[in-house]
Amino acid sequence: MPISVEEATCLVAATARPLGVEYLALPLAADRVLREDLRADRDFPPFNRVAMDGIALRYEALVAGQTEFAVERTQFAGQVPAPLQDDSAAVEIMTGASLPEGTDTVIRYEDLTWRTDEATGRRLATVQALPPRPGHNVHARAADRRRGDLLLSAGTLLAPAELAVAATVGAATVAVTRRPRVAVVSTGDELVPISQQPEPHQIRRSNGLMLQAAAQAAGATAEAFHFNDDPALLRQGLPGLLEDFDAVLLSGGVSKGKADFLPEVLRELGVEQVFHEVQQRPGKPFWFGQQPGGAVVFALPGNPVSTFVNFYRYARPWLLAVQQPGAAVPEATVPAVLTHDVQFRPRLTHFLLVSLEPGPDGRLLATPERAGGSGDLASLLPSNAFLELPPEPELFPAGSVWPAWRFRD
Repeated sequence: MPISVEEATCLVAATARPLGVEYLALPLAADRVLREDLRADRDFPPFNRVAMDGIALRYEALVAGQTEFAVERTQFAGQVPAPLQDDSAAVEIMTGASLPEGTDTVIRYEDLTWRTDEATGRRLATVQALPPRPGHNVHARAADRRRGDLLLSAGTLLAPAELAVAATVGAATVAVTRRPRVAVVSTGDELVPISQQPEPHQIRRSNGLMLQAAAQAAGATAEAFHFNDDPALLRQGLPGLLEDFDAVLLSGGVSKGKADFLPEVLRELGVEQVFHEVQQRPGKPFWFGQQPGGAVVFALPGNPVSTFVNFYRYARPWLLAVQQPGAAVPEATVPAVLTHDVQFRPRLTHFLLVSLEPGPDGRLLATPERAGGSGDLASLLPSNAFLELPPEPELFPAGSVWPAWRFRD
């Protein structure tokens, strides 16, 4: 008995368990999910940091009416700061340097004029205007974070900014979620390798490559396999995949045809069926199961659009969930406004291929794309999302708003 899309979603999500932890050198951890808290190992910034090129001086001297300051020395970023020797002098200083003891304010070059004292040869800087307060152009120590503050919590995706923060606190090695291991399996006697010239009755193995690329884009490592429509070959080849991988993505062989052996063979191999058939189009014959204590199996209908839509609707969210324990998973869909009336009579959830683009009011507009059915692989090219339209009503008018699943930016 087919189940609803909502039921299928819940049943798939219920099998998502956090994957194990591995330790990686920080440069290798990009786009991984952190599995430990990272805290500040010192104050941010760790010293009173100069924020502008210019001169460092005492604010009190300015308040007292002094406007011209002799330069004692020049200090660059990374140099050990030396105290100001003369309270009426200044230190020429560069952005990123540590503010010298005895100074509290920085005047930028743009607010100075310069001359040289002919008698002493010393450079003299004249301040053009009194700054509003002491500490001007100084990034005070601990102004951003204090030592011990939580910076990155477990469950954080390590994007470029997060990697930079981790590097700042010296996290040379980090604990992250290991990548899901996925076996991508195409089935069918009609499928030939991509490099082979197919006979008129054959097609190339495009679904396998599509699923492999999509799984890798979702953070998995994916290996591709192929089996012909032979129960003996399936019984021989599938057990190793069920044992070695976290998930097995199969394309084809799950409907009611005489060569659709997968549901029976999977049950023989001990994979427990969770459901078979979902009230949706395309992709109704979708079969889902799990080996006790082992791999989950997404057996997707073989028509390319069915395979594609089912992956993004069910398998991709699963792959993201097992990598993000404790993390706030972003919304999977975005609201989009239909630009044309759509009529769909069957009482099934309809996944409608659309092109999303921003409208004049900022809302996303969803324009239906022409598709020749679930076998029309080329219909994916002009599309970047699919709308999820519920079983009722039959008419979805222009201007109505529905959830859109993006598969391309």
